[in-house]
Amino acid sequence: MAKILFRLNGVSDEEANDVRELLTNHAINFYETSAGNWGVSMPAIWINDESQFPLARELLDIYQNTRAIRIREEYERLKREGKNKTFIDAVKQNPAAFFTYLMLAALVIYLSVRLVLDFAQ
Repeated sequence: MAKILFRLNGVSDEEANDVRELLTNHAINFYETSAGNWGVSMPAIWINDESQFPLARELLDIYQNTRAIRIREEYERLKREGKNKTFIDAVKQNPAAFFTYLMLAALVIYLSVRLVLDFAQ
């Protein structure tokens, strides 16, 4: 019976491709499910043979630990060089979108509070 190894929700294409390559390189049989047309199914990588699952899990754990260390080191390097993207940088990059979202959030809060106060009367 197939077992789920790796959920693909919110996973970058790079990471998903790395996991596929890792499994292929170690001759582990797997298949993949997508989110479907409506996006309500669970996209994931499944192991066909349960006996291969422990090896696949071990390989995936090693890969994820290695990737986490690499990403942290890259972030620290960018931080030292002053090239990491901050919140202020994101606002400066697209101020119109930032203020549009800010105004929409303020409108939602205002309407919510007003609705509650109207019901209170």
